[in-house]
Amino acid sequence: MITLNNREKINKSKIRVGRGIGSGKGKTSGRGVKGQKSRSGVAIKSFEGGQMPLYRRLPKRGFNPISKESVAILNLDKIQSYIDKKNINPNEVLNTEILKKLKLINKNSKKLKILGSGEVKDKINIEADLASKSAIEKLEKIGGSIQLKK
Repeated sequence: MITLNNREKINKSKIRVGRGIGSGKGKTSGRGVKGQKSRSGVAIKSFEGGQMPLYRRLPKRGFNPISKESVAILNLDKIQSYIDKKNINPNEVLNTEILKKLKLINKNSKKLKILGSGEVKDKINIEADLASKSAIEKLEKIGGSIQLKK
């Protein structure tokens, strides 16, 4: 049974360091002798004694969303340069599979977006996921077509 005079102290007083030899925390105040950690104003945060620290062992994730779908971007002038180099046949339908097979876009890209900088001289048919307004206008002006996948 706990009575008022034998219960453990609820409000334990804080140990006051550097208050004389009798306190048990006098002189160096429990900091040992000399060295970096005995000085004031020293905080060796995340230092693990030369071991590769945790924040460098873990992979970077930052502001790179994991679920982000990579979109391959192709400009019209790039397509025209591929046609000029005879990499692309202007008569067949251009889609992601063909472009990946010819290694003109990255194999990891999930979608294809056509952008409208530059001009296309040949009439081409493109199958893409996304396209800019200017690209669609330019393709329709020369008689080509673009199908957008839903």
